[in-house]
Amino acid sequence: MNIIIVEDELKTAQSLEKIISGIRPEANVIGRYQSIEDTVSALSVKGMPNLIFMDVQLADGLCFEIFKLVEVTCPVVFCTAFDEYALKAFKNGGIDYVLKPFSKEDIEAAFKKVDELQNFFQQHKAPDLDGLLTQLNTPKGKTSFLVFLNQKYKTIHIDDIAFFYIKHDGTWIATFDKQQYPINQSLDQLTQAVSTQQFYRLNRQYLVNFKAIKEIEPYFMRKLFVRLVIETPDKLLVNKEKSGSFLAWMENR
Repeated sequence: MNIIIVEDELKTAQSLEKIISGIRPEANVIGRYQSIEDTVSALSVKGMPNLIFMDVQLADGLCFEIFKLVEVTCPVVFCTAFDEYALKAFKNGGIDYVLKPFSKEDIEAAFKKVDELQNFFQQHKAPDLDGLLTQLNTPKGKTSFLVFLNQKYKTIHIDDIAFFYIKHDGTWIATFDKQQYPINQSLDQLTQAVSTQQFYRLNRQYLVNFKAIKEIEPYFMRKLFVRLVIETPDKLLVNKEKSGSFLAWMENR
């Protein structure tokens, strides 16, 4: 397998190459490039590798410009310190999106997705690439949560949950029928457990279901005010740094 690394931070590129060598000693890193210009030139002259690890923010701009200048026909694993570009990355054929600082386990998971893609190609003459990428990159998430209230256990299905939120230093589930249940997990843990297609972390206190969102309004200081179909204890605001990714999440269902 021939691999190129597109990364403008030398130490990060060296670290990534070392991890790749440890995971896949048979792989060859045939090039490291720091800019859009160098990458386009290399791909145009030398042709496509089998896999590209690509940083989003390069020395001369965002890597997505590369895809406008040359046709990239191999899988791409995007590596970045910011999660706001995830949607655009997958639209440009990304097979995985690794957040910095990445670990050996992150890169191993990326290679696993590459292997799954290759196996799919070997078994199907005319694969549905868009469908496969969606299947590989869309987290399934938990389908239910077990709660304990009034000396009884009860299962709450994920589709019945309007939002999770923090109240009095504890985490609670709020359902569409306006019931509330304490849950022994942090909001960070719940964010990792549920489907990112179904739920969005608005802020430090609220994780909301897409189906619970009624409307969104511009607010002061470029924030967004989110109103749900049921009443919330607090005013739901999305800060200006997350507003763009939130609107993109809303649009691309």
